[in-house]
Amino acid sequence: MAFRLPAQLATVPSNGHPHQLAAGPAPSSSLSWRRNLAPHLPLFSPSPPSSVSGKCYLRPAVSCNAASAAAANLAPGTPVRPTSVLVVGATGTLGRQVVRRALDEGYEVRCLVRPRPAPADFLRDWGATVVNADLSRPETIPATLVGIHTVIDCATGRPEEPIKTVDWEGKVALIQCAKAMGVQKYVFYSIHNCDKHPEVPLMEIKYCTEKFLKDSGLPHITIRLCGFMQGLIGQYAVPILEDKSVWGTDAPTRIAYMDTQDIARLTFIALRNEQIIGKLLTFAGPRAWTTQEVIALCERLAGQDANVTTVPVSVLRFTRQLTRFFEWTNDVADRLAFSEVLSSDTVFSVPMAETYSLLGVDQKEIGSLEKYLQDYFTNILKKLKDLKAQSKQTDIYF
Repeated sequence: MAFRLPAQLATVPSNGHPHQLAAGPAPSSSLSWRRNLAPHLPLFSPSPPSSVSGKCYLRPAVSCNAASAAAANLAPGTPVRPTSVLVVGATGTLGRQVVRRALDEGYEVRCLVRPRPAPADFLRDWGATVVNADLSRPETIPATLVGIHTVIDCATGRPEEPIKTVDWEGKVALIQCAKAMGVQKYVFYSIHNCDKHPEVPLMEIKYCTEKFLKDSGLPHITIRLCGFMQGLIGQYAVPILEDKSVWGTDAPTRIAYMDTQDIARLTFIALRNEQIIGKLLTFAGPRAWTTQEVIALCERLAGQDANVTTVPVSVLRFTRQLTRFFEWTNDVADRLAFSEVLSSDTVFSVPMAETYSLLGVDQKEIGSLEKYLQDYFTNILKKLKDLKAQSKQTDIYF
């Protein structure tokens, strides 16, 4: 995997707690986040673990489960239309594809977007309703859920903010509030193998959130993802076209990338299938690729060689340990933790035959990485050729 650090990884403080909602009492004790390779470990869990490895942990003084946080008896309210959907994280790589797919299929889409200097006008142009709220401010969440039947959670934290603020505390508040407001379905996107890497903050948080959502009693679908094809454009395709360095490692990691458009389409197929409610699905592309194979494919399609800079995994490990000596570099260490997992001898893929059968989908309908990158390079090279031709026609000589 190329050494491109996930933007959503950041420092994790230890002084937060889930916001209390009408659905029930939130834990009174503060949370702390600890990992196998750090002085702290997450102690907030939906249920006590049966073993140590890859589980969520409970501090004896903390007692928390989603069931108690969402145990209110709700009186019947105004019926909501099954087509009313709230997309959280609608401006992201996956979120915008979920919005487009929902609108194309006739859903009434509301997008939860944080207040920002540049408003998400493209969502309104598509036909969605945009509401301002912030998962790091739980008091802003309830109003966004009024009249909503289904929540699709694509959100993750920004690079500059603590990972626990949005991906843990914000998600706990969102789930609690969705339960209290009578939301009928909740879709949560997680990471493949998140239960096997408690040393990586984001993956451990994803796993704890899975458990919290399951214990909440909300009808839900959890979807674990392996990798996005769209991420490879900025990681490999653009640097190769611009003759810039492509960063990679010497590890044989294999990832089955999937087009986010396919992920969105499969998500709505799953939503319409009541037999899938409560299940854990994993979406993976048709084939798992190594970094070297992806670079070679990009080189062939671009018609030029890549300037590859290889970073040994041993360097990542040493750098990660070094940064832990300084509090102000904890976020760097967390990012390197994720990079080390992606740089190990790991396969981020699963057999999809059973999932395709469950969803009633033909495997041939799922796009391949070769086709995705071929379409990209064909379009971009044609545009570059056209721009070059136009430039020659408009040149002025003195």
